[in-house]
Amino acid sequence: MMKPVVYSQLEGKKLGFYGLLALLGSLILIGLGAAYYMEHQGHWVTGMNNQIVWGMPHIFAIFLILAASGVLNIASIGSVFKKPIYKPLGRLSGLLAITLLVGGLCVLVLDLGHPDRLIVAMTHYNFKSIFAWNVILYSGFMGIVGIYLWWMMERQMQKYYPIAGFVAFIWRLMLTTGTGSIFGFLVAREAYDTAILAPLFIAMSLALGLAVFLLVLIATYKWTERPLGEVILQRLNNLLGVFVGVVFYFVLAYHLTNLYITENHGIESFVLLNGGIFTITFWVGQILIGNILPLLNIYVFDFGKTTVGIVVSSLLIIFGGFAQLFVIIIGGQSYPLEMFPGMTVTESSFFDAAARHLYEPSLWEILLGLGGVAFAIFITILAMRLLQFLPKSLADVDVDPHAKKV
Repeated sequence: MMKPVVYSQLEGKKLGFYGLLALLGSLILIGLGAAYYMEHQGHWVTGMNNQIVWGMPHIFAIFLILAASGVLNIASIGSVFKKPIYKPLGRLSGLLAITLLVGGLCVLVLDLGHPDRLIVAMTHYNFKSIFAWNVILYSGFMGIVGIYLWWMMERQMQKYYPIAGFVAFIWRLMLTTGTGSIFGFLVAREAYDTAILAPLFIAMSLALGLAVFLLVLIATYKWTERPLGEVILQRLNNLLGVFVGVVFYFVLAYHLTNLYITENHGIESFVLLNGGIFTITFWVGQILIGNILPLLNIYVFDFGKTTVGIVVSSLLIIFGGFAQLFVIIIGGQSYPLEMFPGMTVTESSFFDAAARHLYEPSLWEILLGLGGVAFAIFITILAMRLLQFLPKSLADVDVDPHAKKV
């Protein structure tokens, strides 16, 4: 039987704590400054144009949204699937789900050009638009996870929190399905317009969320000198390998399906063979760095089972996730629109007859994205400082009743 879990706040007495907050605060201010500059100068200062209307801010935002959905899986395993060893991690899992989503949505809102237009999206719904659905899914997710955390942390409500956990689990799947469907429902783009993008985004969220969770968990416990045992780390590491394998499977299924369908040979040739930076990013960044190397590190090399090895695997997966989103979002827009199927079309100013690499990310876009990441980390640290999200010990003897005492 597991020992009762004792939670505590993050101590904020060390100089390093305030130094980290100052660094993150600086990045947030720089991100806000970049958003202000882009709003007042116009989006011509970005790398976006008539064809590439979703740029680096969208990659950062969707990464954070996917990670927010996936990181909640740790809490779901404990409450929905009744795995006691994961229950001590539930509070941190729920907290990260909210903060990462807030960071991602901040990037999206500030990239609108006129953030005040969000009021229109929140008050006038077109239910034929997947974007309207996502406004409901994102706001509902934060509310449900907030209740989930409240019931998890309030002793009198703990008997109800598995119910909230089940609702949060289902809502999380709906949220990620909605995010993937943003692209899957776009019939005008050959790289999109497929139902497999929804399960692919769910698989990506699981891998990216767990990778982020492991980095936060290891960094926090090493920084605060709290015991972090091998049992919980190896469980999470093995689970990480499974999720990466699932992502790899859906990527293979997506491309093999497109190769089987003759009308999709053009986009497949563009991504896999002659797409320039997108082909390199796909094979090197997404497949090699994001899938193959982490799988080898987790299941083949002994180094991958060490704490440093787990950190390396998580970083590789996060890098691969950014590469995958770059190929999906930017690469999918770079392939020319097929305005008149079967007809020869003279190239127009919208580049609808030739595949070109028309997009180069600007510094302002990258700074805005980094500001969103910094804001997510900043509010995570503040929340851990104010409330009891962290177990005092995750040593083997505390989380595993079968662990041998040393």
